[in-house]
Amino acid sequence: MPRMDGVEATRRLRERDPAVKVVVLTTYADDRSVLDALRAGALGYLTKDAGAAEIQQALHRVAGGQAALDPAVQLHLVEAIADGPPSEPAPASLPDGLTPREAEVLTLIAAGLSNAEIAERLVVSEATVKSHVNHMLAKIGARDRAQAVGYAYRHGLVSR
Repeated sequence: MPRMDGVEATRRLRERDPAVKVVVLTTYADDRSVLDALRAGALGYLTKDAGAAEIQQALHRVAGGQAALDPAVQLHLVEAIADGPPSEPAPASLPDGLTPREAEVLTLIAAGLSNAEIAERLVVSEATVKSHVNHMLAKIGARDRAQAVGYAYRHGLVSR
């Protein structure tokens, strides 16, 4: 695609109209591509070797609100999740009214990521990340990223 990739197109479509249902048809079946597309809002993911009947079935399933994943992608996805690192439990409640997404952005800042890197990781625009950063800084009373990192450690949002 000349101006943006399928993940970004999916994200933008879903931002404009959350009711839009997306089926990705692609040559990529790697874990990262599949997860990025699903996180961006796709309900279907097929590889380009899918036949016409399989594509039609996927479109009907997704239009009906169900997921439709290429069988090879399903197995690959299950293996990736099973082999992945265990997720860390989220704090029972977040301090100072932080949203889960603001807390996530804060932990990524504490890990040393730039706004562009955070945007790529979360499959959002850099402007969205900047908005989360500004809201988070205001809520925790921090002037800059360095103070925010100190806050994250003091409140147990990241561990040493």
